[in-house]
Amino acid sequence: MFDKDRFIQDCKEAATSGQVALREVVAEAVSQRASLMAELGEPQHAGITPLYRSPELTIINFVWAPCMNLLPHNHQMTAVIGIYEGREDNIFWRRTEGSIEAAGAKSLGAGEVATLGRDIIHSVLNPLARMSCAIHVYTGNFFEPHEPRSQWEHASLREQPYDIEQVRAVFHDAEARFKAVH
Repeated sequence: MFDKDRFIQDCKEAATSGQVALREVVAEAVSQRASLMAELGEPQHAGITPLYRSPELTIINFVWAPCMNLLPHNHQMTAVIGIYEGREDNIFWRRTEGSIEAAGAKSLGAGEVATLGRDIIHSVLNPLARMSCAIHVYTGNFFEPHEPRSQWEHASLREQPYDIEQVRAVFHDAEARFKAVH
């Protein structure tokens, strides 16, 4: 049975042992999809909900709007992503001279987990016509990182400073667009 407080404590302990240990904790959590959903609640809105935040660790419940696409970005810290409802398609990017280019992709379904190194650049798509939910665990303060983060504009792939408020607006706008046509 998933317990949010126990999960947070397990993540804090695992983070001191490294990304592999953290991955195991997240994998166990998303294997309990029904109780995880019951503990966190059925998603009502797309968004970013912090479950825990410290200088060393951030745990976020992401709810992706149907057919939502989040621009390429980096984290400047390692991350473990666990999907507990729906799907999260990741495109991985690499830097080129003056821009970025697609370098690979990974589609994650419910119960699956991925780890991202500190220098990974990725974009995220929920390809489904329903909400998708994921637990993301970062080995640092996601909202106030030690190093500046970047995001890349979709069309031009021009690098810009990461803007959390713009990202929150993307979640809000994606949900509003979906609701307007359904």
